[in-house]
Amino acid sequence: MTWWHAVLIALAGVWAGTINTVVGSGTLVTFPVLVALGYPPVTATTSNAIGLAPGTISGAVGYRKELTGQWRRLLGFAVASFFGAIGGTVLLLSLPSDAFETVVPVLVGLAVVLVIVQPRVAAWIATRNGGKPRHRAGPLLVFLIFLVGIYGGYFTAAQGVMLMAFMGMLLSEPIQRLNGIKNVLAAVVNVVAGAVYAFVAPISWPVVGLLAAGSVVGGLLGAKIGRRLSPTVLRIVIVVIGLAAVVQLVLRQL
Repeated sequence: MTWWHAVLIALAGVWAGTINTVVGSGTLVTFPVLVALGYPPVTATTSNAIGLAPGTISGAVGYRKELTGQWRRLLGFAVASFFGAIGGTVLLLSLPSDAFETVVPVLVGLAVVLVIVQPRVAAWIATRNGGKPRHRAGPLLVFLIFLVGIYGGYFTAAQGVMLMAFMGMLLSEPIQRLNGIKNVLAAVVNVVAGAVYAFVAPISWPVVGLLAAGSVVGGLLGAKIGRRLSPTVLRIVIVVIGLAAVVQLVLRQL
């Protein structure tokens, strides 16, 4: 590895850690960089999952104020993410590398649409619920978090967009609190997937180290930025980055 390769990977880690904490989709920064530098797609995916895990943890720590009193709920969500991540890693290691890629842009695009319509859908659900706020998670949300965990264990990009869309519709909580919950769940998925990959998949440990260092800095930076955004601006950022993710995923297949 040349010195400028190392600098580029570290900077990509900082940027990815920042984006992951604010919205998600940091993988769409680091994965193309690693592939462009000559790393095989599977090695890039696995090294990326391990390297960005510390950044998701630092981002979750940055949102600790918003997570006050949420730990019992988080435990249930984390269990769903944990088992989903295991399922996703099994898919990555057992399926052809391009088997799932045709579905990924559709899933991310759907999540973006859900984020856009989320306020109206949430209001409609509240009306159906007699106007009562929804602070308790039902089985549907837990199941959706499990499915996102599978997706995240297979291909981590934009799992944050999906989580924000589903939680925003099914929970009556401030968007910043949901963003903090999203960061914890993304950390669970990345740590679980990374732990599995470390033992059974090809890994570039120099890449992991550079991404880890960069993503920790980016995670702390992203928490400072994300917590200062208004709900409307944060929703706009989620939509813009989600659309960029769809475009990049589609272009990769052309």
